[in-house]
Amino acid sequence: MENTDKQEGKVSSWCIISLASIPLVMTLGNSMLIPVLPILEKKVGISSFQTSMIITSYSVAAILLIPIAGYLSDRIGRKKVILPCLILALIGGLIAGFASWKLDDPFTWIIIGRVLQGVGAAGAMPIVLPLVGDLYKDDDEKTSSCLGIIETSNTFGKVLSPILGSIFAALLWFLPFFSISFFSLISIFLIFFFVKAPKETDEPVKLKIFIQNVKKTFKSEGKWLFTVFLNGIFVMLILFAMLFFLSESLETIHDIKGIKKGFVLAIPLLSLCISSFITGRNIKGNLKTIKRMMILCLITTSISVVFVGFTKERLILLLVVTSIVGIAIGALLPVLDAIITENIRKEERGTVSSFYSSARFIGVAAGPPIMALVMKNYLNLSYIIGGILGLILLFLVIKFINIEKIENKKSST
Repeated sequence: MENTDKQEGKVSSWCIISLASIPLVMTLGNSMLIPVLPILEKKVGISSFQTSMIITSYSVAAILLIPIAGYLSDRIGRKKVILPCLILALIGGLIAGFASWKLDDPFTWIIIGRVLQGVGAAGAMPIVLPLVGDLYKDDDEKTSSCLGIIETSNTFGKVLSPILGSIFAALLWFLPFFSISFFSLISIFLIFFFVKAPKETDEPVKLKIFIQNVKKTFKSEGKWLFTVFLNGIFVMLILFAMLFFLSESLETIHDIKGIKKGFVLAIPLLSLCISSFITGRNIKGNLKTIKRMMILCLITTSISVVFVGFTKERLILLLVVTSIVGIAIGALLPVLDAIITENIRKEERGTVSSFYSSARFIGVAAGPPIMALVMKNYLNLSYIIGGILGLILLFLVIKFINIEKIENKKSST
C-alpha cells in the first residue's frame, strides 16, 4: 500500500503538464505550418506538391525511427530517449528557420531541418503513451484519464496551430520554424525538472528474448493490434488531408487569408479538441465502452467525410461538416491510445505503442500529398473512397476486437 501511495505521489500535476507539453509541441511543429503553406509556395517559389513535402518529410522521418525509439525506451528508460529527441527537434527548427531567413533557395535545407524535427518527434511523442502506463501501473481508470489529457493536449495543439502559424507568418513568414525551437526548449525544461520516471528494479531482458516476446505479443494479439494500427493511419490521413484541402480552399475559393484564415481553420479543430477531452475523461479503461466508441466514431467519420468536397463552395456548411468529422476523430483518438496502452505488458509497451504511433504518422505523411494530387480533378471521389475505407475498418473492428479475449489475455499476464 505504501509503495502504491509513493508511486501515485510521483504523478504530480506538473508531471502531467510536462508530459502533455510534448504532444502539444510536436503537434505545433507540424500543424502550425499548414496555414503557412500557401505563403511558402510564393516565398520559396515551389509547387503545391513540394509544400506538402514539408509536412511529409517530418512524418516520414518519424515513421522510420519511432519503432527504434520505442525499443530504446523499453531498454534504457523513457526519459533518456525523450530529452535528446526534444533537443533534435529544437535544432531542426533552427536549421529550417535560418535557411528560410538567409538563403536564396532554402527548400533543401528546410527539408533537412524538418527531417531532424521528425527524428525528434519519433523519440518524444510516442514515448509519452507508455510512460503514462508506467506511472499509473495497473490503474486503468487513471491511465485512461491521463491519456485523455495527453490526447487533448495533442488536439489542442491542432487548434492553436493555425492561429499561431498565421500570426507568426504575418510578422515574419519564416517565424513559425523558429517558434518550434522555442516551444521545444520549454518542453525540455519541463521534462527535465518535473517528470520522475519510475525506477526500474528488474534487469532489462536480453535483446534476443525481447524480440521473441514482441513476436509472441504480435502473434497472440496481432488481429486487434493491427486493426487499431489501421484506425490510427485512417484517422490521421483523413484529418491531415482535410486540413490541407481546407487551408487551400479558404484562400482560393473564399478569399480568407492570414490571421482570419487561422481562426477559421481552428473551428473544426476546436470541435476535435473538446471531443477528445470529454471522451478521455469518460471511457475509464472500460473495453466495452472503448469498442462502442470505435464503432460510433467510424460510422460518423465515414458518413460525414463524404460531404466535405460537396460543400466546398458553401463556407458554413463546409465548417459544419468538417467539425462533425473533427468530433468523430477527436473521440476516437483517446480510445485508440487507451486500448493500446492498457492492454500490452509493460516490457513491450514502448515498442508496441511506438508501432501504433508510427502508423499514425503514416496517415499524417500521406494526407497532404495525396490531397495535393487529387484536389483538382478527383476531390469528391477521394472523400467517397475515404468513407468506404472507414466502413471497411468498421467491419474489422466488429470482427477482430474481441473484448472477452483481450480481457482474458490481460488477466492471465
